[in-house]
Amino acid sequence: MSEYTVNLNWDNEAGVWIATSDDVLGLVLESGSLDALIERSRFAIPELLSLNYPQ
Repeated sequence: MSEYTVNLNWDNEAGVWIATSDDVLGLVLESGSLDALIERSRFAIPELLSLNYPQ
């Protein structure tokens, strides 16, 4: 199993949480709720990995 670093940052000006990653190409998500952002990331990351590195 591989490990990926995901950065979760609060954008005070926009009032949203933002998820990005240097390890997961194309990952840029935002949400007003940290819990919702984590949940969205759990679905988006495997999809992005399969698109970026097809087998």
